[in-house]
This record gives sequence, C-alpha cells and structure tokens, in this order.
Amino acid sequence: MAYIPRLKEEYKSRVISALKEEFGYTNVMQVPKLEKIVLSKGVGAAVSDKKLIDYAVDELTKITGQKAVSTISKKDVASFKLRKGMPIGAKVTLRGERMYEFLDRLITSALPRVRDFSGIKATGFDGRGNYNLGVLEQIIFPEIDIDKVNKISGMDISFVTTAKTDKEAKSLLAELGLPFKKN
Repeated sequence: MAYIPRLKEEYKSRVISALKEEFGYTNVMQVPKLEKIVLSKGVGAAVSDKKLIDYAVDELTKITGQKAVSTISKKDVASFKLRKGMPIGAKVTLRGERMYEFLDRLITSALPRVRDFSGIKATGFDGRGNYNLGVLEQIIFPEIDIDKVNKISGMDISFVTTAKTDKEAKSLLAELGLPFKKN
C-alpha cells in the first residue's frame, strides 16, 4: 500500500464533507482544494555577497525536502546597485504529497515554535482565495540547525487554493488545521 500524507487523508475523509455541508456544494468537484504552496525568500544583501543566495537556496531545500531555485531580478535598479539578471532571492513550489507533508510540519512543529504565538492573522487573503503568510525567522523549522545559520531571515509562504472567495479559502485552511487568530 502506498504512503498517503496524514493531511491528504484527512482532507479526503473529513474536510470535503465539512465544506460541502458549510457551503452547500452539490458536487465533490466544487469543493476547494489546496493547489500548491510556494515558499519564497528575498535576499537583498546578495547584491554584494553572492554566497547568500546559496545559503538561502540550501535552507529552503532543507525546510521543504525539494530543491529550491534562485530567482533573478527583472530590471536594473540603480539605487540598489542591482542589475538585470542578478540572483536576488530563492523560491520553491510544493505540490501533491510534499505539499501536504510540509503543511503538516508547518502546523504541528514550526508554528508552535514561534515566540508568543497566538495564531496567524486572517488578513492575508488576496480576494481570489489565496493566502499569504510571512515568517520572521527561519529557525522555527526543526530542519534548520541554529548553529549553522549565518543570518536570521524571514520568508513568505503562499497557499494557492481553488477557492473562489476568501471565505471559502479560510474555511478550507482552517479545516486543514491552520491556527487562525480568534477575533
């Protein structure tokens, strides 16, 4: 029997029926689902030190278990001493099994390690059913060895869903276990 991540199993068994009941969907295909999770990290200091990009790519690769790629600048910006085509950040896109595994680790082990954690803000929705979350320190992930970190930096995590509205997306993510703050 093939391995199925815990959250994927939970989505199929519990979340679909809960969302069908809440929003009155008549068909299983109408129920919103998580499409992908994108982790991105901007490294502004990489203009002067190219090794910082390698560190960022390596950290994202360790956190997600999938090879990250460096992102390059699209324009020249003279005030930042930035040229077109220079590496300026790192990103990784997770889909399928790895996406559910990462989400499980984020909810159960990384977010509880945030200092003074009381839930994530519910204001990160974009109006089209996607949610963006900023993490201030990469050391909340257990995969990162705090002794080997050269600079504490944050990252952006984007949850892309098939939901049409923010309300549907928030219900989906809350059912999957993201701890939103209570109003």
